[in-house]
Amino acid sequence: MNVYHEIFEVLKMRKEMFDKGQAPEKSYTCYLYEQGVDKICKKIGEEASETIIAAKNNDNDELKNEINDLLYHVMVLAVNQGLEWTDVEKVLDERNEKIGNLKQFKTTDKNT
Repeated sequence: MNVYHEIFEVLKMRKEMFDKGQAPEKSYTCYLYEQGVDKICKKIGEEASETIIAAKNNDNDELKNEINDLLYHVMVLAVNQGLEWTDVEKVLDERNEKIGNLKQFKTTDKNT
């Protein structure tokens, strides 16, 4: 089991606890579940923006932290929506099989 699976299992456990009314006090994850999909999506947008800013600032120390914040919130969304992490990985595996099959992009002749 890798770290993503471990984190995802904790997030699922928190969701089950939240659903049973047994959310740990001061759990940020349970707070997000309580607020619902709109708040979770808002946080994903914020973290995506912060990831972009860190990249544009060429700050890899900040970038790795922002990427992890983004992944965490995406995982919370997946759990909230009833997706399994293995479902997400399966799509990535399917896409990985297509590597080397580059899309042909339309080019425009600006001289005509």
